[in-house]
Amino acid sequence: MKTTILGAGNIGMALAEGLVESGAAKKGDITLTKRNQKALEALQIQGYHTTQSNREAVKDADTVFICVLPQQLNELLEEIKPSIDIQKQLIVSVVTGAHTNVFRAALGDNIRIIRAMPNTAMKVRQSMTCLSSANATEKDTLLIQGIFDTMGQSIIIEEEMMSAATALCACGIAFFLRAIRAASQGGVEIGFHAGDALRIAAQTALGAATLLTENKTHPEQEIDKVTSPKGCTIAGLNEMEHQGLSSAMIKGIKLSATIANNLYKQS
Repeated sequence: MKTTILGAGNIGMALAEGLVESGAAKKGDITLTKRNQKALEALQIQGYHTTQSNREAVKDADTVFICVLPQQLNELLEEIKPSIDIQKQLIVSVVTGAHTNVFRAALGDNIRIIRAMPNTAMKVRQSMTCLSSANATEKDTLLIQGIFDTMGQSIIIEEEMMSAATALCACGIAFFLRAIRAASQGGVEIGFHAGDALRIAAQTALGAATLLTENKTHPEQEIDKVTSPKGCTIAGLNEMEHQGLSSAMIKGIKLSATIANNLYKQS
């Protein structure tokens, strides 16, 4: 499968590297586009095909991943429209807030398109990817889900939930990283060197997540296992809740979802 990634930014490159590292594609079968010529030269040295022309990049592709910013989408769709073969090519969009109707209006109502909302953990094969589609066949969906499953896990959702997926899945990486950073800063406060504190906090967070995914349990079930009457764990948890830990995260996720839903509209 020849793959084109339009927009080799953070997500685009995480996708390209994830495809390669998972064995789903070879670098020579991936074409990358980016406005920065020097960045493209570096990627070409690594073995990718590169070009600054989105129109040229899509011509021979079987699957086209669109990874540009919302404010760049209209211009890109206008550029690639003459080169898109709606009978042959499958479009996969990771553009925040852009409904599949936007692509159908620009490229043709019958275009096969799948929206994907992964996160940057694709590079280490630990992404969570949410998928929805329009006009895509079952074969298309299984193909793309199979690709993203090599880079973590994926789930099929209704398109109306994609903005919510952006907040919980894509933005969520930053939210949990900030929580880990806060934990490591607390570790420094109680006596650890910064590097040790971060290592302990990150591995502990990984362990907590793995408990849920492996045991298929609810967080409170695992919390109950480490809280004892008058113990230090419950004391710490209650203090965090008094300071608004859960409330702050819930409010942040809701705000991110609202903004994600309006990003394309504001572009």
